[in-house]
Amino acid sequence: MDEEDEVTDIRAQVFHNTVREYIIFLLLFLLLYLGSYAVIVRFRRRDREDLYSSDDDEILVYRISLWLCTFSLAVAVGAALLLPISIASNEVLLLYPNSYYVKWLNSSLIQGLWNQIFLFSNLSLFVFLPFAYLFTESSGFFGHKKGIVARAYETFTVFSLLAFVVLGLAYVLSALFDSEKSGILSFLNLSSVHLPFLYSCVSFLGVLFLLVCTPFGFVRLFGVVGQVLVKPHLLRDVNEEYQAFHLEEASVKRKLENLYANAQLQGAGSNHSNGWASQAGLANLYQRKTVNGTLSEQAMLHERLRELEAERKELDKLRSSSAFQRNFVYPLAMLLLLFLTGITLLLVLQNTLELLIGIKALPLSTRQLTLGITSLSKLGPIGAALEVCIIFYLAATSTVGLYTMPFMRHIKPEKRKTSLSQLIFNCALVLILSSALPLLSRILGISNFDLLGDYGAIEWLGNFQIVLLYNLIFGTTTALCLVNKFTAAVRRELCARLVENYVFFTNYMSFIN
Repeated sequence: MDEEDEVTDIRAQVFHNTVREYIIFLLLFLLLYLGSYAVIVRFRRRDREDLYSSDDDEILVYRISLWLCTFSLAVAVGAALLLPISIASNEVLLLYPNSYYVKWLNSSLIQGLWNQIFLFSNLSLFVFLPFAYLFTESSGFFGHKKGIVARAYETFTVFSLLAFVVLGLAYVLSALFDSEKSGILSFLNLSSVHLPFLYSCVSFLGVLFLLVCTPFGFVRLFGVVGQVLVKPHLLRDVNEEYQAFHLEEASVKRKLENLYANAQLQGAGSNHSNGWASQAGLANLYQRKTVNGTLSEQAMLHERLRELEAERKELDKLRSSSAFQRNFVYPLAMLLLLFLTGITLLLVLQNTLELLIGIKALPLSTRQLTLGITSLSKLGPIGAALEVCIIFYLAATSTVGLYTMPFMRHIKPEKRKTSLSQLIFNCALVLILSSALPLLSRILGISNFDLLGDYGAIEWLGNFQIVLLYNLIFGTTTALCLVNKFTAAVRRELCARLVENYVFFTNYMSFIN
């Protein structure tokens, strides 16, 4: 009886632990989903007929696609938070090992979180987002009755054909890389062969994206902070400059009024036989070029007026800002960015040297993790907090770098102006980058926390040449981008002075000869 009671107690404990974990997963997902929905509502377009359509089928299609898009964005945010949550959980268990309030935080919970995020990342990337895009673009096959059923039938048909093509390509590529996977059994083994291989390819693509976006984002983030925060005055009399711009703006407006009056008189003289010129005639008159250059002067005045208004608004922002914001917040933000960037470069350099010497192991790992045994940072909780800050910093820089790329100009979401298809594409990009963020942090040696679940089983993470080359390229490009950012003005001035001296020397020698 005692053995049966003990077995029953163990089963009850396992059941309660499982229920508790799924409740935590559900609450976390609901929080992420609500935040993602608020972001998507902020950016989605509201001036289209598909949102205010009277067709119930169209509204239902729009809502289903929007829900799938929101779900995928919530999964993307969860993937970006995997490493910070895991590192913080390990340090909390170290600080409070016997606390009653953190007993729910255990290795099983963190392991399950990694597995759930990996599963939903695959579903979102290969099922939900393609289905949402195809569903919004579908209209039903020709000859069938229009409606939601016809659109769903077309979507499932096109999606099945697309899935067959993608899985066929995955089978061919996996057979090329590994001859053991070329049999018929591996072709039919979808869950353990093709999907992990596809996700491995997508994660590699995401890591390559981060290799381009993150160094560029390091530089661009300094400009973004400079635009958001107010810079110190530094020997500038802002009030005097504001008054000067205000007077010049009034002078330019007065000149434009005089030109407008002269154009009215010219229009009235040329149309004396037909009465006064109409307003449309005057507008056409402004757009035509004349011999005396009056209209070109007007265009120059308009351009100067726009420049003065922009500069006056900037000066007004400087005048209204507090001394604390100008002299403390802006320098502190710049120093913080420099500190985080410098620490990141040092960690990458240290990781590269340790890989070359053989001290550091490759990020490929499939072992089980036990939280609360030892700190993964040499500095303890402070080092772990610094690692979390650097991971968030990498996420911010990669996002800024992605959306400042030239090819993202037509895809970048705008507030209340982004169509549903653009939202789906942006969610796919964010999901790819956020899923690759734990891999990036582990490859660069930002954290020693092992990749759990199927994340640590990605095969290319065990390739020494790829990992070492990635560290070298990342460190080199980041250093070059920062050097170019902070020395560009000096180099331009030096080049201008050298050219000026060369021209002067050439003219002087020609004058002597």
